[in-house]
Amino acid sequence: MRTGSEPVTARSALRARLWLSVWGLAWAVFGTALFALLGRPGWAAACGVVWLVAAVDMVVIIRHIRQGPHFQPGRDVPPYRPVDIGPPPYRRPPRHRHS
Repeated sequence: MRTGSEPVTARSALRARLWLSVWGLAWAVFGTALFALLGRPGWAAACGVVWLVAAVDMVVIIRHIRQGPHFQPGRDVPPYRPVDIGPPPYRRPPRHRHS
């Protein structure tokens, strides 16, 4: 059963994101240099934008890693609030207006 709080309680694999960012940064630097040498300024600019995005992403990831671990529930805590076993709450039947 889902509670709808998953985006709030989601966890990210920061080390994997860091290595993917490094990989993207390396290819963006290579592409920028290659296209600049080949005289393709449009492609060099596109690779430069990817380079910038990867660098900013890497800074954000490193900041999150340096902040340290936050509370994460252990293995004995389920990833959702357990279902209430009690009876459903009482609801009044809707009132119909007589014309």
